[in-house]
Amino acid sequence: MENFEVLYKLFLGGAFGALIGIERSFFKKQAGLRTFALVGLGATLFSVLATHFGIEGSSRILSNIVVGIGFIGAGLIFYHSEKLTGVTTASALWITAAIGASVGQGLYLESFFVTIFTIIILTVLPFFEEKICQNEISRNEISREE
Repeated sequence: MENFEVLYKLFLGGAFGALIGIERSFFKKQAGLRTFALVGLGATLFSVLATHFGIEGSSRILSNIVVGIGFIGAGLIFYHSEKLTGVTTASALWITAAIGASVGQGLYLESFFVTIFTIIILTVLPFFEEKICQNEISRNEISREE
């Protein structure tokens, strides 16, 4: 593999992570631009390194990306006052690691698509969640009145 291709992969993995991190930073979440860029970059680097260790070594390295990101994600999830927070950010870190690993394996188009789809999920679905919650609250208030 050419050095230029490795550098391209590293740049792309970090950039895709940064795009997701911009959304998280914009909404003032626990992990933001730098964290997501580093996760994307790190997963890409481990994935590129995995190609040098044959199939068995490669699968071990790739599977340990998932384990490692699980520890980071677990540190973001909190339960306080009957409310669970940080799950979406932890999930976004998890998918960012998968995107970085995909870039490292040369799956550029797939990685780009998943990055865009992740940003859409993080930005659009909260509006639907809010609408669903408002409808549920309205139904509960109506049933109490009856």
